[in-house]
Amino acid sequence: MKVKVISVLEDNYMYLVIEESTRDAIAVDAAVPKRLLEIIRKEDVALRAILTTHHHWDHARGNEELARLCPGLRVYGADERIGALTHKVTHGQELTFGAIRVRCLFTPCHTSGHMCYFMWEDGSPDAPALFSGDTLFVGGCGKFFEGTAEQMYTNLTQILGALPKETKVFCGHECTVRNLKFALKVEPENEIVKKKLAWAKQRDDEDLPTVPSTLQEEFLYNPFLRVTEEPLQKFTGKTDPVEVLRTLRTEKDNFKKPKERPNPQAVLAFDWGLFSPFLEKK
Repeated sequence: MKVKVISVLEDNYMYLVIEESTRDAIAVDAAVPKRLLEIIRKEDVALRAILTTHHHWDHARGNEELARLCPGLRVYGADERIGALTHKVTHGQELTFGAIRVRCLFTPCHTSGHMCYFMWEDGSPDAPALFSGDTLFVGGCGKFFEGTAEQMYTNLTQILGALPKETKVFCGHECTVRNLKFALKVEPENEIVKKKLAWAKQRDDEDLPTVPSTLQEEFLYNPFLRVTEEPLQKFTGKTDPVEVLRTLRTEKDNFKKPKERPNPQAVLAFDWGLFSPFLEKK
């Protein structure tokens, strides 16, 4: 099983999972069809299915076009809002693609129909893979758009957190540096957070992905998986794990956003005085 990490849009990831003996492939969150088809041609594989974690456009918008271009393509997901859906899956359902086994893990919160996908090959020495969409990120978790802190706590502790610790985590977005900056605010003395943040910044400078991480690593630096630890309880002023998680999410939502770079054309326009007529007082 080979996983191709494909950066698309502003900070999204889609993935192509290749069954190497048959050269069949499965896509996860096929947002940009043209880019995906380029990789498929380059790898000389046949796309058999799409696994969609949730219905948001930046994860599912390529489904219809791919279904049109690839007759017979199967599209899996847990939400009727997912475009071109052919197979609605449920929690614990297992799928097979050649030697690749997939277990569907229902994780409602970011959206009410969010599904993660746990993949492995029987008898393989390679670690299994988790495609966690917008539920679990490197150093963070997804926003609670359509769910509750209780749901996310269950997702992170009982469903994803219970997977084998060597599981590789392939998430839906590249937001590791910002997540770890927040983690450092929460746990300023955590040396593992400091090291991971320095590493992530270097990867970012080199325009390289920070995925995958492993579940074992996440428990060391991801604040949303560390809600029973004393520093997290001290930071939030809470002791109940769900309340710690709820407070952390609110704090993260209000955490300072990175400064946006001004549009170069707009800067030139100001320099040349083109906006002056609009700025003059009447």
